[in-house]
Amino acid sequence: MEKLQSGLVIEFYSNSCLVRTDSEDIKCLAIKNIVVGDIVNLELIQDSKEVRGIIISKEPRTSFLQKREGIKSKAVAANISHVGILVTPEPTTSTEFIDKWLVTAISSNITPFIINNKTDLDQSSNYKNKLQVYKNLGIKIINLSAKNSINTEELKEYLKAKCVVFVGNSGAGKSTLTTKITGKNIKTNMLSNNQGVHTTSISTLYEIDNQTKIIDSPGVRDLPISGLSNNEIIEGFTEIYLCSKNCKFSDCNHIANEGCEVISKLLDGEINENRYNNFIKFRDGEDNG
Repeated sequence: MEKLQSGLVIEFYSNSCLVRTDSEDIKCLAIKNIVVGDIVNLELIQDSKEVRGIIISKEPRTSFLQKREGIKSKAVAANISHVGILVTPEPTTSTEFIDKWLVTAISSNITPFIINNKTDLDQSSNYKNKLQVYKNLGIKIINLSAKNSINTEELKEYLKAKCVVFVGNSGAGKSTLTTKITGKNIKTNMLSNNQGVHTTSISTLYEIDNQTKIIDSPGVRDLPISGLSNNEIIEGFTEIYLCSKNCKFSDCNHIANEGCEVISKLLDGEINENRYNNFIKFRDGEDNG
């Protein structure tokens, strides 16, 4: 057996993790800042009971989601290619939640897309118009019903060769969808206010046919937008960012400045009012996501 091996962190606990190598899954002691999705190098230790490992280093990450508060930051999942934002008519998903995750994904070098879940329910014209805004921005939208297994095959096809995190409000069906896609029974507990369910499991990476990877981590449930810079926030609102380059003044606040291209496009209807309002809220420190 080789002394040194590399592998993928597929489960993470408080101070240890499970690493999948080419030959087996190995329980390891983790060094600082290791998270699910990391590719690591480990040293094998043969004790009296089983093979164990000690992680000695990690490979550079292509992307990672992190909690940032002030100058402090903590990664919660690594090497993610896509974030699937679950949007539902009931409970209603706010535009603040959608925009928060679009900004978070873009600032993290991750491609966002929208999963319109619960298509078996009636969808109002306002709800459809809300989704149309994001479709017009070029955001990929997949319509399905996880509960009734409607159109889940399109999602599986889209997820091929990708590493994905699903995000959604309580009751959006994230656990149901993860179970359908992975074939694993994701344990859930009812919330005390009966508004939905939430997973209570450890951070886990599920591999599907060695092509698709789904990361389910409690750490991504609430990533505050307050940790992002003003530049990261405006760049996450791509249509507003592009317009801002044509403002008369480089320090334009996009509220009441003369020659503001953003306000001009807003008044012309080329920038959606909800998107603009969310941009101002996020930038000026009101995290309503």
